[in-house]
Amino acid sequence: MNHVVRPERFFTERFGLSDGALERVLGTALARSADYADLYFEFRVNQTASLEESEVKKATRNVSQGVGVRVVAGTRSGYAHTDDVSLDRLELAARTACMIADERTGTLALTKPVPAPAAHDLYSLAHPPIEAALDDQVGLLARLDKAARAVDPSITNVMAGIGIEHRVVLVATSAGTLVGDVRPLVHLSVTCIAERGGVRQQGYYGGGGRYDFETLLDGRAERFAREAARQALVNLDAVDAPAGTMTVVLGPGWPGILLHEAIGHGLEADFNRKRVSAFTDRIGTRVASELCTVVDDGTIASRRGSLNVDDEGTPSGRTVLIERGVLRGYLQDRLNARLMDMPLTGNGRRESFAHLPMPRMTNTFMLAGEDAPEDIIRSVDRGLYAVSFGGGQVDITSGKFVFSASEAYLIEGGRIGRPVRGATLIGNGPDVLTRITRVGSDLQLDEGIGTCGKDGQSVPVGVGLPTVRIDGLTVGGTQA
Repeated sequence: MNHVVRPERFFTERFGLSDGALERVLGTALARSADYADLYFEFRVNQTASLEESEVKKATRNVSQGVGVRVVAGTRSGYAHTDDVSLDRLELAARTACMIADERTGTLALTKPVPAPAAHDLYSLAHPPIEAALDDQVGLLARLDKAARAVDPSITNVMAGIGIEHRVVLVATSAGTLVGDVRPLVHLSVTCIAERGGVRQQGYYGGGGRYDFETLLDGRAERFAREAARQALVNLDAVDAPAGTMTVVLGPGWPGILLHEAIGHGLEADFNRKRVSAFTDRIGTRVASELCTVVDDGTIASRRGSLNVDDEGTPSGRTVLIERGVLRGYLQDRLNARLMDMPLTGNGRRESFAHLPMPRMTNTFMLAGEDAPEDIIRSVDRGLYAVSFGGGQVDITSGKFVFSASEAYLIEGGRIGRPVRGATLIGNGPDVLTRITRVGSDLQLDEGIGTCGKDGQSVPVGVGLPTVRIDGLTVGGTQA
């Protein structure tokens, strides 16, 4: 599909649904005196290609489409969806959602205009990545394999993958909103296996965003491959990590995933409305070191987590969550903003037409401070420097987290020392914010690899962080 076609026209031509048909379906959804209803249309193409053992072994292309109907009555939501986008099926979905929402638990006028961020155009492309020829993708994968193996003879296997998504959405609401978006997305990942002396380790790197395929051809793809190889080699030489309470320095960029998981989810409105977040009822109070300002910004051009409009049709925005240590607000979707009497922030997101929207992060990061990164390292006599993270677990209610560091180093006498493996960071998100004693001037956003899970739904996100020093953090290690 040509990206310059307006989503409204695209869905009208594809499914033969006029404005009158949409009004009819919304009328059916409101038949039992509901407060609000919306329709979420989606057409999506997903394409992948992957390489292993120097051969492209798999390529896929999938097309999906459907529509979801939401009805809100009081504080209750009803939702139904169908992948058969016909007027009869839409009417059935509308009646079903209406019946689910019929048990009213209060009054809620979602049809009232709600303040929202200004509109913008963040990723209008001359050549959407879905138009990239398969031969060009296969050629890029072969170059990645060659670049990674050239780093060192110890690299014994390279696994690389390209994922491309083309998503067209349209939101029609009972409040009179009709807005669409065409969302390109490209992602590249590289995993390298290194073996030496009977020891086997791996490294991972990747990136992407809402830009054209040619952007990957500016040398960044080969850089991803070399970085994955470097990480694997570093882990070959790593020693077992120590354990105990120590000073931890987080490197810039991807370590912002800790901020996202341990703190960001606790700032989503639904958890606070339901009073299960560690940040509930704390707006206007100090929740972090005065060095910390945390922002969620869905308006950064071409970023993986950015959106022109969220999945309720609200323009995305830049929301200051924590300002110099003081909590300023939460991330809102339409339902929770109205229930909490707070402004919309453009954070209503969903995985697909088969899912209800909920408050979700976009690109979440801490603003830069004034310290030089090298001065932060020099300030630590003994500690851990964590550069990259793998998996982790977080309890939203308490804020407790456990994260494994996929690349980390000892800090000894103010210098970065030996690499270590098996290090885990254990703590409490809100508590960690108060233990940040230095913030670097080197804010970086991640390369574009983040996918966030919540209530069984996954959406693309971005994270970021400058170098930060955290005092008194528990490190779990493997050193005997």
